[in-house]
Amino acid sequence: MKVTPLNRRGISLIELIVTLIILSILAALILPSAQMTMKRARELELRRDLRIMRTAIDDYKKNYDQAIIEKKLFLVINESGYPKTLQELVEGGEFGGLTNYKKKFLRKIPVDPFNHAQPGEEPKWGLRSYVDQPDSSSWGGEDVYDVYSLSGETAIDGTKYKDW
Repeated sequence: MKVTPLNRRGISLIELIVTLIILSILAALILPSAQMTMKRARELELRRDLRIMRTAIDDYKKNYDQAIIEKKLFLVINESGYPKTLQELVEGGEFGGLTNYKKKFLRKIPVDPFNHAQPGEEPKWGLRSYVDQPDSSSWGGEDVYDVYSLSGETAIDGTKYKDW
């Protein structure tokens, strides 16, 4: 029996090449969009983590001030009322008996999504104390007044993560 072109099964080399070209074009269009989506998600996580830690620092200060007002603690010169370290927010404080328990402000210190710590290390954040300048990049060590990312990368909006 004679084989005619209409009876052949399979695909030709040209059809295969055209299909691969179409798939590669689609992948080239989708990949940057997926990368941008991942970066945006990490940025949202960074904003959330900074907000959580800054709120915890503020709550710590409010409890300290309340303990001073209620005379549970005595006002000490050169004491700002902010936590000495981020770990103090996790461990909590009693504030001279302001509460009947050790009040904790964070369950754990969040990890900076753009500046990962090594396994077993405490998460790394930039810290500013109450006496530091607002744009200071070195920590005075007295207390923790503010936190920021140590990443030097640029955000989608053109700002640096360390300036958030």
